[in-house]
Amino acid sequence: MADQTPSPTAAEDAALQDALAAAHTAVWGYGVVGAATPADGRAPVVDAEEAHRDLRDTVAALLTSRRVEPVPAEAGYALPVPVRTAADAAGLAVTLEDGTSQAWTWVLDQATERSTRELAVTALSAAELRAVGWRTAAGRPPTTALPGLPAT
Repeated sequence: MADQTPSPTAAEDAALQDALAAAHTAVWGYGVVGAATPADGRAPVVDAEEAHRDLRDTVAALLTSRRVEPVPAEAGYALPVPVRTAADAAGLAVTLEDGTSQAWTWVLDQATERSTRELAVTALSAAELRAVGWRTAAGRPPTTALPGLPAT
């Protein structure tokens, strides 16, 4: 009879899958952000997209090393609001960063491996730093009390 004992990292792996899905969303979303951002302001867009691509690749490799099939990217994603202006684009970027922050907060909650906790703290910190700039550009307060946690 096959061993039915769940992997000691099963919950962590599931949370990593959520973080990977958030990274896929962010990579796609930053394409939209870039399209609505004036050419002279695209450097932060490029940097953010690259950071999410790198993180996506890191998480996919980690899951693969654990013999977990990484969740694939969707063909497309629904936008929460129309993106017509640079301010709309900044608002979408805030949404993307907040989404990744929530996913990485969940990874922190579920992590059993120290290296996963370190990865999550690094990813969460980077997302919040990017979000500060985007919130400012969107005309919102620059910081949140507890990044990655619900506002309520």
